[in-house]
Amino acid sequence: MTQSQLSTNMADAERPNGQAMLRGTRGRCPACGEGKLFKGYLKVADHCPSCGEAMHHQRADDGPAYLTILLVSHLGAPILLASFIAWRPSAMTMIMTFGLGAIALSLLLLPRIKGAMIGLQWARRMHGFGDAAEPASS
Repeated sequence: MTQSQLSTNMADAERPNGQAMLRGTRGRCPACGEGKLFKGYLKVADHCPSCGEAMHHQRADDGPAYLTILLVSHLGAPILLASFIAWRPSAMTMIMTFGLGAIALSLLLLPRIKGAMIGLQWARRMHGFGDAAEPASS
C-alpha cells in the first residue's frame, strides 16, 4: 500500500461522535483529548497545543446559546411551577432564586455545549475539519 493510499484510508476512517463530543464537553481537543479547546471562557484556540489540530474553522456560532436557553428554560419551568405549588414563596423570592439559578446554569452549560458542538463538527468532518491529514492520536 502506498503512502497516499494509506493517508486516504486514514482520512476516511470513522471518527467516533460520542468520544469527540465528550472530549469537547470537557474542554479538550476532540482529536487527541489532551490539549485545551478554549483559550478563554468561550474563545476557541486556533490550534490544539498537543496534536496541532486546527480549530480555527469551527462554526458553532449561535447554536450553543440556543441550546443553552432551551435546556435552562425547560429545566427551570417545571421546577418553578412545582416549587410555587408546594411552598407558595413570594414573587420576589421566586424572581431572585430562579433568576440567579438560570444565570448560573447558563454560565455552566454554555462552554460545555459549545465544546460538544465543536467535537461533533470535528467527528463529522464539517466546516473544514476533514481537509487536512489526521493528527497523531494517542
